[in-house]
Amino acid sequence: MITLSLLHPLNKTPLQHWTFDSEDLIRIGRSTDNHVVLYSAVVSRYHVEVRKTDSGWEIQNIGTNGIYIEGQRIDSMPASDGIVLRLARSGPNLQINLTQPEERPISSIQEILARRQQGG
Repeated sequence: MITLSLLHPLNKTPLQHWTFDSEDLIRIGRSTDNHVVLYSAVVSRYHVEVRKTDSGWEIQNIGTNGIYIEGQRIDSMPASDGIVLRLARSGPNLQINLTQPEERPISSIQEILARRQQGG
């Protein structure tokens, strides 16, 4: 599971969240057909793609004004939990949080049969 959070420009607290459970590609930008739509003049119509790969999540710049991590412009890099992206040099900040889905334990056959006998 991946959660993207729009951060307040001054105090960096989350203002809005988007959580994705099953998407392999998340597109961020100004256009209304993106998964995450951000209305800012410095954000491109299609600005960032966050793509699920065999080794994790990958961040890819697809916009004109670029993406910045800790002040450095990047084209592409692996996503890590808690990383903050800035869209354009003066644009909005997005934080990426990665979590593993909880695995439910598999019930034993004896537990299933016992529940059925109890009416559950």
